[in-house]
Amino acid sequence: MNNIFRALQYRNFRLFFIGQGVSVVGTWMQAIAMSWLVYRMTNSPFLLGLVGFLSQIPAFLFGPFAGVIVDRFNRHRILILTQILSMIQAFLLAALTLSGRIEVWHIILLGFLLGCINSLDIPARQTFVIEMVERKENLANAIALNSFLFNSARLIGPSIAGVIIALLGEGICFLVNGLSFLAVIAALTAMKVGPLKTEGEKRDILADIKEGFGYAYNFLPIRYILMLLGVISVMGMSYAVLMPVFAKDILGGGPGTFGTLMASGGVGAIAATIYLASRKSIVGLGDMIPVFATLFSIGIIVFSISRALWFSLVVLAATGFGMMAYMAASNIIIQTVVDDDKRGRVMGFYMMTFIGLAPFGSLLAGSLASRIGATNTLIAGGIICILASIAFAAKVPLLRKTIHPIYRKIGIIPEVAQGIGAASSLIVPPED
Repeated sequence: MNNIFRALQYRNFRLFFIGQGVSVVGTWMQAIAMSWLVYRMTNSPFLLGLVGFLSQIPAFLFGPFAGVIVDRFNRHRILILTQILSMIQAFLLAALTLSGRIEVWHIILLGFLLGCINSLDIPARQTFVIEMVERKENLANAIALNSFLFNSARLIGPSIAGVIIALLGEGICFLVNGLSFLAVIAALTAMKVGPLKTEGEKRDILADIKEGFGYAYNFLPIRYILMLLGVISVMGMSYAVLMPVFAKDILGGGPGTFGTLMASGGVGAIAATIYLASRKSIVGLGDMIPVFATLFSIGIIVFSISRALWFSLVVLAATGFGMMAYMAASNIIIQTVVDDDKRGRVMGFYMMTFIGLAPFGSLLAGSLASRIGATNTLIAGGIICILASIAFAAKVPLLRKTIHPIYRKIGIIPEVAQGIGAASSLIVPPED
């Protein structure tokens, strides 16, 4: 058990973990309340999709620029700023809703604003983790615990939101979310950080983006991880968009069935984060990326042809495990091998690939489902994701040779070799 939570030994990460634990529950409450409010006011699936699209598209539009800002300026201060702005956005939603003045265009505008804030917050938060965790061998544990928080909140937040919406209305959810940001802001301000990062070299921002793109493209492990992530984001992650179709039209259920299906995927995701947090080292994790991605891909195919609720729940748990294990493993490896001075830009591209491409995948899935059906759409997407995973697996030996010297340089491989003895020779290739 101590091994699972070992990153909490660092005071700054412990503060962040507690503050985020409160705040992310509020974030999920707001997400559910916003969707419900839009649909209640308009009864329009199109507007529901539009709000989701506009809240995610800033990650695609501004991800590279946000990465440059994160590399140039102090990440601790950036995070405090983004949390304050997110709190203000939540309070504005609460004030408009509770006063009865809320209109759809308010929700659309504030959703887009939150997406812009998140496009800066996400790469800043991801890159700040390494500043909170002093030893790189504990970085994987910290990232896994971060994912554990997010997925636990995905189960807790919507459940609380459902009760509050039924009893008190959506505005209280927005208010609670605004108040929840006080926890993470307090945690950030209580941290003891090193010397403030000063502004980077005065260069044209496009030149910095070009440099970051060239670095990510030419560094093979990052290039191939992002390419696979892009394929899965577009062709696989959109399965959640079609979940209401399966819950209602295929499995013959209602809102309760929909919620249960989503929760099942969340349970699998939590299991994946516990598994990753319990690992003593990241060595060998790169080999598992195509395995996790294939598990996710097969999962969405099997789910699409299932006609029994209990079996669908089991399959979605395995699918959620594969999805979260794949995403977290990719994040861990990128964060471990990337150069510190380019970390923000690379994580900006990571965010753009994973979150920014998702809206396009959702639009594609909706369009295909209207023509060939939801089942065939998921089967086609799953097959493409499997083929991409196989292509990535063929590159694993090359990527292992590229990453091996980095692991040795930062001291990960020697410690693993001492810890697990001869078994490491099965994972780490000998030097030429």
